Amino acid sequence: MYTFSSKLKTFSYALMIVGLIGVAYGFLSTPNSVEDVKVLLEESHASHDEAAVSHEPEAHVVAEESNTTAHSDDTHAEHAFHYLKNKPWSALYVALFFFFMLSLGALAFYAIQHAAQAGWSVVLFRVMEGITAYLPVGAILLFVFFVLSSLHFNHLFIWMDADVVAHDELIQNKAGYLNVPFFLIRAAIYMAGWIAYRQYARKLTLAQDNATDLSNYTKLFKSSAAFLVFFLVSESMMSWDWIMSLDPHWFSTLFGWYVFASMIVSAITTIALVSIYLKGKGYLEFVNNSHMHDLAKFMFGFSIFWTYLWFSQFMLIWYADIPEEVTYFVSRFNEYKIPFLGMLVLNFVFPLLVLMNSDFKRVNWFIVCTGLVILFGHYIDIFVMIMPATVGDQWFIGIPEISSVLLIAGIFIYVVFTALSKAPLLAKGNPFIKESEHFHY
Repeated sequence: MYTFSSKLKTFSYALMIVGLIGVAYGFLSTPNSVEDVKVLLEESHASHDEAAVSHEPEAHVVAEESNTTAHSDDTHAEHAFHYLKNKPWSALYVALFFFFMLSLGALAFYAIQHAAQAGWSVVLFRVMEGITAYLPVGAILLFVFFVLSSLHFNHLFIWMDADVVAHDELIQNKAGYLNVPFFLIRAAIYMAGWIAYRQYARKLTLAQDNATDLSNYTKLFKSSAAFLVFFLVSESMMSWDWIMSLDPHWFSTLFGWYVFASMIVSAITTIALVSIYLKGKGYLEFVNNSHMHDLAKFMFGFSIFWTYLWFSQFMLIWYADIPEEVTYFVSRFNEYKIPFLGMLVLNFVFPLLVLMNSDFKRVNWFIVCTGLVILFGHYIDIFVMIMPATVGDQWFIGIPEISSVLLIAGIFIYVVFTALSKAPLLAKGNPFIKESEHFHY
């Protein structure tokens, strides 16, 4: 049995406390009025003007542009005010979705193993179940966030704002789907389905440990296959609802798969990191280098899959140049170029160069270093999906963003490792357990 160490528990508490303080600071430090934003913008412009003093325009040009500039400055200040008010909410949302994605992706991978009757991964089932233990907690946090959004505590989902909808014909045409009651009902259905399968699967695997027949295993095989059908539909709809609807004027038929690719590679990476941590503490003695090699292969393979979907979505939309589609990439190219293109290096180039070598896939510290880079890269991926629609050009990774990650990471670590301590780390009742224990590649 695994024992949740006091050091790790204290570390998770520290993350939560520091994160909570930083998140609170993020909300308290937002500007109170448009006038405050104008002062901030003037200070910013003054610093730019000093740097550009040798490039002053001629007097008649300044006179012609003064009225236009004053009007545009007022409009820009108003937009900046709304974006800055959204910023701490957006930072929290990115962190909430990212860690929920890790748990949901692990659940999907877990179900795939059962439906495929895989033998190699049986010794990792308890690790996967531990990671999926965050699912109910993450679902509650996200649902509360959606309820607060629907009550206009923030303005991330502009289609929830009646004044915006009243002047936007395109959003009006989507009102049958994009409305608050239906949105919350759909979210509740997705979450209930995912959590129900997780709890049912956990119950069956624990029961199978002491069973004299394979009835629990058979039930889990059938329910896993059925769940994957539900998951593929609900995950795509979740991607449309929770992320794509932040840009209600834009759509992509590939988006559900794109989010899934980011989700699954991040989840497998988390499984590998947790497994390596437990092995380092003297647990999971039945997990060998071949198991880690296979996890690293999945990390490599799904990184390539993510890149294929990223390029497919980007290239087709950019080449077709249809206004309602290309606007998504225009804003990211103009205002988020470094993170937008930088995540290609983190999520594709780096894993490609590092994990292509078969020998490296068996070196634990190498997997850890690569995994941390991959997780950071996919955090940036979620960041770039959400932030342009909610904070526009007023983005930077500061205290709200870092604190939100620390807060949710602390909760995630506490929940996951508490769950790992509740049951033996070996699913010994599985019929493929011997194959898994003696797996060598």
